[in-house]
Amino acid sequence: MPLQWIDSFFAPAPDAGVAEWLGQHVYAHRGLHGDGVPENSPAAFRGAVEKGLGIECDVRLTRDGQAIVFHDATLDRITGRGGVVDRLTLDQLMAVSFSEGGETLPSLAHLLGIVAGKVPLLVEIKVDRGQSVDALCRAVERDLAGYSGNVAIMSFDPRVGAWFARHAKAVVRGLVATEKGRRGFVGSTKRYLSLWHARPHFLAYDIRDLPSPFASSQRARGLPLLTWTVSSPELRERAKVHADAPIAEGQGLA
Repeated sequence: MPLQWIDSFFAPAPDAGVAEWLGQHVYAHRGLHGDGVPENSPAAFRGAVEKGLGIECDVRLTRDGQAIVFHDATLDRITGRGGVVDRLTLDQLMAVSFSEGGETLPSLAHLLGIVAGKVPLLVEIKVDRGQSVDALCRAVERDLAGYSGNVAIMSFDPRVGAWFARHAKAVVRGLVATEKGRRGFVGSTKRYLSLWHARPHFLAYDIRDLPSPFASSQRARGLPLLTWTVSSPELRERAKVHADAPIAEGQGLA
């Protein structure tokens, strides 16, 4: 049986009108950061909104089961202080300041208030190896309840897409993918298994891998293809040819 038939059975393309908006925007990777404005900060998100850019952000689980907007598992790179994100409560984390700018870490609910439907939002759900996805997925679903703007969740972990496919079908969901270190027969097999498990409405693909036969085949059958991280004019030109929308930063947004 051809793979495209298997794909259509296990990971059908989204119905018309569900995910078309994804390809109509440029997304600021972790907000519009730089020049003293930290990634994933309220200032970075406000800057993206002011420029009319879509926003991509990262969320992690707090000790008390809430969603905090932060990329790393530990605080040191962005805040200059020690600490493991999932060992601190939401209140504790929201009292932590970024190393630059003087603002404190935002919760997902805080970010949704900043965006307020004015631009589309991509929420990447960060789950480390060995962790359950259930608590963070529930926290994100809870925060998104009642939000009326264009928003989608995505993750490298196919269990996240599978969770939303089971428990929150109305939420647009994506699979983040890279072929780095995952080429050949084994890598290809893992990509297909991840696709079938996650049942995504779209892909967010590593720009370094484009053009990719796998990504192209999924795009051809109706899954919008976003690409990250577009950080130069050359990569932006590649994204224009091989993807529907860039997730970009720095010179990739120029």
